[in-house]
Amino acid sequence: MAKESNMLIARNTVVTLKYNVRDIDGSSIDEGTNPLVYLHGGYGGIFDRIEEELQGKAVGDELEVKLEPEDAFGEYDAELVAIESRQLFPENIEVGMQFERGAEDGESEDGLFTITDIADDKVVVDGNHPLAGIALLFSCTVADVRAATAEEITHGHVHGDHGHHH
Repeated sequence: MAKESNMLIARNTVVTLKYNVRDIDGSSIDEGTNPLVYLHGGYGGIFDRIEEELQGKAVGDELEVKLEPEDAFGEYDAELVAIESRQLFPENIEVGMQFERGAEDGESEDGLFTITDIADDKVVVDGNHPLAGIALLFSCTVADVRAATAEEITHGHVHGDHGHHH
């Protein structure tokens, strides 16, 4: 018989959550088909706000966290919308396609942008996350808590079945 884990969520524990995400109107954003497994303790594996709420919880605990846009994917930023020349894109583009944009001088990270409109010789691209500006309800049940391995802590993420592979 499996030993019941009575470990509490704390820094350097690996947490498995059964979860789902809805917007505040109740529409499903993410059904959480696969459990979410992350390394707890400020490693960026989950939104900080959820991590704060999960601190000290145990297996079986349920939680619902309302995430304001700044706690989740950020406020919608009109400056991230740009109009680009059609020639910069492949022939077969469609509205809704996503591209990665390489970092330009002075920009710190690559952005993912979505094509929102295609006119004659122009393409409108939006660098906002599709969920930017949206408040979310994150509901979860703690399914498992275990101590992280030394290697997981060193690497800052989970290894193994659901984790990150090198």
